[in-house]
Amino acid sequence: MTTVAVDHVIFVVDDLDDASTLLWQEHGLASIPGGHHAGHGTANRIVPLGDSYLELMAVADEAEAAGSAMGRWALSRRTAALVPVGLCLRTDDADAEAARLGLTPMAMSRARPDGVVLSWRLVGADEMFGRGLPFFIQWDDIALHPGRSAADHRQPVSGIEHVVVCGDLAALTWRIGRDMTTVAIAAGDPEVCRVTIGTGTRAIALGR
Repeated sequence: MTTVAVDHVIFVVDDLDDASTLLWQEHGLASIPGGHHAGHGTANRIVPLGDSYLELMAVADEAEAAGSAMGRWALSRRTAALVPVGLCLRTDDADAEAARLGLTPMAMSRARPDGVVLSWRLVGADEMFGRGLPFFIQWDDIALHPGRSAADHRQPVSGIEHVVVCGDLAALTWRIGRDMTTVAIAAGDPEVCRVTIGTGTRAIALGR
């Protein structure tokens, strides 16, 4: 059995700087520059939380985004509010997850502002864009995981403690493929209903 954990939760926002300011003012969470997703017309900022992170994604080039499944998804989901819209689970064996689901891994990469290139493989991303299902990621170099970057949060953080993902119960159960104490599923419209982040004092809940 492969090892699976919550890797990151995606928020698609109208403006990366405005969203970063809102996260800091309301929750004391700092973010750092991410990079551009070449060919998809999107850019991001990262909220490092240790072995997990929040991804703030925005459309950087509307024309380029219109030609990509991820870009079109971002165009349709962007909002000024801090609303979680995508759940990514980290795996140590993308090939095994792909075989289980009858899918093919997709290689992606982006360059950080310091020039370091991050690379990874995704399984099932297209089905998240179309059906709201969680997808899987395997990092080529886990030492470069974005969650491990330094960030000056207002209080200590202990990572993503819990995620509630809504949708078709049978489809979600099949997609995730195992019981996870950090992920709960609930019936409803396909979406990430809530993400809870542990801190030194109180948990931060985003969503509903």
